Amino acid sequence: MNEIAALTPDRILEKTEDVLRRFGLAKATVVDVARALDVSHGSVYRHFPSKASLRDAVVKRWLERSNAPLQAIAEETGPAPARLERWFRALIGIKCRKVCDDPEMFATYLALAQEAREVVSAYKEGLVDQLTDILSDGVAQGEFELTDTVLTARALFDATARFHHPAHCEEWSDPNQAERIDTLLALLLRGLKARA
Repeated sequence: MNEIAALTPDRILEKTEDVLRRFGLAKATVVDVARALDVSHGSVYRHFPSKASLRDAVVKRWLERSNAPLQAIAEETGPAPARLERWFRALIGIKCRKVCDDPEMFATYLALAQEAREVVSAYKEGLVDQLTDILSDGVAQGEFELTDTVLTARALFDATARFHHPAHCEEWSDPNQAERIDTLLALLLRGLKARA
């Protein structure tokens, strides 16, 4: 009974990640997660009513961990152009490290994310919101000249997708990648700059 009382959503999600790493997405089951936790699968279902809800929660947790450094940059004060560039470089770095450091787990999360469309959509909207905040600060500081910060944030996110969208991950090992990122960010920042 103490084991079940100590069972929390975070503990279940940690074990689910371990099970996914050990068995892979195709073979991992809720029963495997319950077995790893030494509880019945019904105990897991008390926290997550379906396998789909458990998988969505795993994706959400993974994306939230990726989001934390980006949110910190968005909430900083200081010159908006420098923050915007740092934000994009952080996003690109986070995605690239996930692919390079653990490609098998990245593939698992990518497959899960394709099932968790609502979770991923909310995550992307959160990223656009962060960009919108930085752009709004830039307009207030007189650094950026924009008429619609939300539309511009979406355009910037889309324009940089080649460097952070998982569909392009095979291109990220290109030896010219860093130069292309530098060129694109310089172009985007020049385009946003307020005219004297």
